[in-house]
Amino acid sequence: MAEPINVHYSASGKSFTAVAINTAAKAGEWIKSKLGAYTSLNQKTSPGDLVTEIDKGSEKLIKNLIMTHFPEHSFLGEEGVEPGPLASAQALENVKDADYLWIVDPIDGTTNFVHGFPFFSVSIALAFKGEVIVGVVYDPSRDELFVAEKGKGAYLRGKPIHVSPEPVLAESLFATGFPIDPVTALPTNMRGLTAVLPKVRNIRNGGSAALHLAYVAAGRLSGFWEINLNAWDLAAGSLLVQEAGGKVTDTAGQPYHLGVRNVAATNGHVHQEFIDVLKEADAVGL
Repeated sequence: MAEPINVHYSASGKSFTAVAINTAAKAGEWIKSKLGAYTSLNQKTSPGDLVTEIDKGSEKLIKNLIMTHFPEHSFLGEEGVEPGPLASAQALENVKDADYLWIVDPIDGTTNFVHGFPFFSVSIALAFKGEVIVGVVYDPSRDELFVAEKGKGAYLRGKPIHVSPEPVLAESLFATGFPIDPVTALPTNMRGLTAVLPKVRNIRNGGSAALHLAYVAAGRLSGFWEINLNAWDLAAGSLLVQEAGGKVTDTAGQPYHLGVRNVAATNGHVHQEFIDVLKEADAVGL
């Protein structure tokens, strides 16, 4: 007998997706109310790697709400992990085999939040045995809630969204980010930027990987790539892109999984052409 289609999306009558949506909305509204009102600003690994008490408060709020509903689930949040790629990789390794794992970035785009630049988001994903099955990205500045469930499509404000139709790079609008690691990741990304820019319509950098991925899913961007990200930057957005009909891989073109740090996400049509450009420029970083 076939499993019901929503077997992974509810437990004891509680919808995983509904909890993720409700939690993201509450955290987002709280963050928005604190815009310009943070009192503690600290650097983690560089002047571009910031944390405020709002980040920590948002993660605590999110974790408390989720754990209230699903106390037996595991939780991986950015602010509960020591800075740096090694600590991030180890933190994921410690929990990646959990049956249910919530993966959370309480403010994706903290630098934007600190400067009052309205491009930051709350990212909440749920993985089942290592596969992302629910992804929610909430932009409180625009009150835009992007939602995806594995096998059920991607939605914005309750309406289905789809990736853009551009068939070639020359007609594409891409986004990237500037990594905080100045030694290896940033030079790699800059080689990619130099190679890709002449081949596309233009490139943007908004400063929130989760929102960039949501924009790929919504057809606002043809693609997005960045070097040296973390599971909490990518988990929710990766599902959004895939459920909207796009493609997400690492920068070498291998399938996305929770351990991917160098990501390429596109509408699918331009994916191989884009990957080939990165490879030719030695901008894969793997």
